[in-house]
Amino acid sequence: MEQVEVAPPGRLEVRVKVIFTSICHTDLSAWKGENEMQRKFPRILGHEAVGVVESVGEGVEDLVPGDHVVPIFTGECRECVYCKSDKTNLCRTYRVNPLKSTMVSDDGTRFSVVDRSSGELRPVYHFLNTSTFTEYTVLDAACAVQINPKAPMEKMYLLSCGISTGVGAAWNTANISKGSTVAVFGLGAVGLAVAEGARLRGAARIIGVDINPEKFSKGKEMGVTDFINSKACGKPVHEVIREMTDGGVEYSFECTGINYVLREAFVSTHDGWGLTVVLGIHATPKMMPLHPMELFDGRRITGCVFGDFKGKSQLPELVDKCINGEVNINFDGFITHKMPFSDINKAFQLLEEGKSLRCLLNL
Repeated sequence: MEQVEVAPPGRLEVRVKVIFTSICHTDLSAWKGENEMQRKFPRILGHEAVGVVESVGEGVEDLVPGDHVVPIFTGECRECVYCKSDKTNLCRTYRVNPLKSTMVSDDGTRFSVVDRSSGELRPVYHFLNTSTFTEYTVLDAACAVQINPKAPMEKMYLLSCGISTGVGAAWNTANISKGSTVAVFGLGAVGLAVAEGARLRGAARIIGVDINPEKFSKGKEMGVTDFINSKACGKPVHEVIREMTDGGVEYSFECTGINYVLREAFVSTHDGWGLTVVLGIHATPKMMPLHPMELFDGRRITGCVFGDFKGKSQLPELVDKCINGEVNINFDGFITHKMPFSDINKAFQLLEEGKSLRCLLNL
């Protein structure tokens, strides 16, 4: 733990007191230095949290101190051509950028620590527009979503990444229809959120694929109907899925960030109308292992960022629907551990060993 100085918010920024945060595999890969694009240190990691606005900078009109907010890694200015389009949830200025490590307004940081050798302040860099592994953080206001204060904060932090990404991929990107068939590759938090979204949409069959059968009981809780242990099936997974579904599923979701898994997900869909949604973050990106002629079989493939939710515009409505009982997302099912923030290293050893979906860290 380090004592970090957190500067006041600049123009169009807010300073937030973090109440709860959690660890995602993206944090884990950045911490381990697996992704070359994210090797910028010293840096405050973390991007899944909920907190309270402590102060606002010049020009901020939609947030005030005391507001409950969810930080989001891909912001929404509501003014650019992207934000005004109903075809994308990206923003020209505040979209997610793993190379970005400073604030938009002045290309500076709001964190600093005292150098132990020189006694001078040195900058500490930002991460994914959020940096939530700290008691206070500074966000671009475009990356802070105001939510209903009646919403339980110990659940709402999951909307910063995991649940929004997975459920949104099922609802917004794939637009899963009732009675459809679905395959989910990777039963981590995002994969299970996809399954949860598919369940809520009335999918008839949800096939979960993972190398760890210990995840299957949790998968069943989240709506997965069939399971495949890809290490034990004796043949390529896509062949097993095609046999199970009379030619392939209508929708597949790749949630592992592994190239060969991406290929299996793609060819497990039915020719003529199958759709594959790519959600996994590749730590060491490589070219996609697809043959161009396979696209002429009528299968489609698309990427998905933050479940195609426009964060500031659409998440507050989702929160209200959860409060009112219109949408019944199983938030509790994703929280497998709870501990004080001081035990964050333990929360990391758990995630890396596949023993945790989300660990609720209380600041």
